[in-house]
Amino acid sequence: MKTAISKIDSFVTKDGSMIQELMHPGVHGNANQSLARAIIEQNATTALHKHLDSEELYHITSGAGRMTLGGDVFTVQAGDTILIPPGTPHRITNTGAEPLTILCACAPPYSHADTVLL
Repeated sequence: MKTAISKIDSFVTKDGSMIQELMHPGVHGNANQSLARAIIEQNATTALHKHLDSEELYHITSGAGRMTLGGDVFTVQAGDTILIPPGTPHRITNTGAEPLTILCACAPPYSHADTVLL
């Protein structure tokens, strides 16, 4: 299975980020995880939320921001990777001068039903 980002439509997730599902079982037939590209525009912040079952990995591919992860708040930049355990409240703010771009891996795969806004 191969996908091409140029052929994948974007949509807004429950937390307010704009994503493209690069690989998701509901569309592509893979089984246990999803991979998406999220774009957070300049000065934007995603809604504080948690996932009941999904473990997430965020890999920052461009831009800079501020990550809230549980009780911690820290800066992030291109090249950083963040582990978000299931049930952990989190959000991210773009603090840079360009869009903040993140590769998001989720296992089990991302679903709106697994996302709880806080």
